[in-house]
Amino acid sequence: MGAAVFVGHDIYRQAAYGRMHPLAIPRVETVVDLCRALDWFAPGEYEASPRATEDELAAFHDRDYIEALRRASASGAVDAETRARHGLGTMENPLFPGVFERAATSVGGSIHAARLALGGRIAYHPAGGTHHGRPGRASGFCYFNDPAFALITLLYAGLARVAYVDLDAHHCDAVQDAFAGEARVRTVSIHEADRWPHTGAASDTAGGNALNLPVPRGFDDRALARLMDSVVLPHVAAFRPEAIVLTCGADALEGDPLAHMALTNVALWDAAEALVALAPAAVVLGGGGYNPWTLARYWTGLWGRLSGREIPGRLPEAARAILGRLSCDLLDDEDMRPEWLETLADRQEQLA
Repeated sequence: MGAAVFVGHDIYRQAAYGRMHPLAIPRVETVVDLCRALDWFAPGEYEASPRATEDELAAFHDRDYIEALRRASASGAVDAETRARHGLGTMENPLFPGVFERAATSVGGSIHAARLALGGRIAYHPAGGTHHGRPGRASGFCYFNDPAFALITLLYAGLARVAYVDLDAHHCDAVQDAFAGEARVRTVSIHEADRWPHTGAASDTAGGNALNLPVPRGFDDRALARLMDSVVLPHVAAFRPEAIVLTCGADALEGDPLAHMALTNVALWDAAEALVALAPAAVVLGGGGYNPWTLARYWTGLWGRLSGREIPGRLPEAARAILGRLSCDLLDDEDMRPEWLETLADRQEQLA
């Protein structure tokens, strides 16, 4: 597999989701800033994401929904019928300036990442991973479903076997449903049991092409290593994928305020690298994550690992300053850990 490429866009620097939403925190822009502070973008390693056109969006989403979101984004308002039908303008999926353009850019980034992967690159698009978006409605903070577009792009290119693996704390309900019964796609999800959207039971095979692995609260590095080695890696390898799409939600990390898993970023980097190695083409997406410090360290370090860089033991001053400027209303001062401001790699105490 060829060199890694980071797909991003400055649109993610714009304020989004309002003031009291879990996603109203710095996310992808912090990752880009940390990578630049570490001098981790060589020429040709960063590419700007295109914005998906309405015709491209219609490959998965209903045209009336696309138009409803476009109108709502422009006007900043929806009527009661549109809110009920399309899930827009709610506490979960609020309207904010530029929501249509932002969501369409995420889709465009995943389409572009898939095309780069087809060309032999490891395509990293941390602004992707909106795996709850439905064809005709917003759901779970997701207005469109960019992972579906990465998969569709790979299938349109003629691939016969594409694996989708989701390491987010929440089950990838809309991606699984979109490809249920599709023999060319195999979906695998490791997610916290008894958590929204309350789908993805171990008995749910989605017509035979889904493997769901709900895990308990406190699921840690040792348990992940066992699950990867005994179940996930053999399962994906047996499918012999021609490409893999991987969603790496940061809410699976210990310290995330909206989930209760206990993984370190090192364990998730290891899992991602092992999965990427199973296919000649790879798209690596972001996903959930509501602690800005753990998210930024995870996704920055993931780019470092995918692009073959050494993870520093201590961050340089410029990078520490970036982390020091972050804030989050979902976390109390006593929840903060000193290493969140000093390093990229978590300590794996439970494996010692």
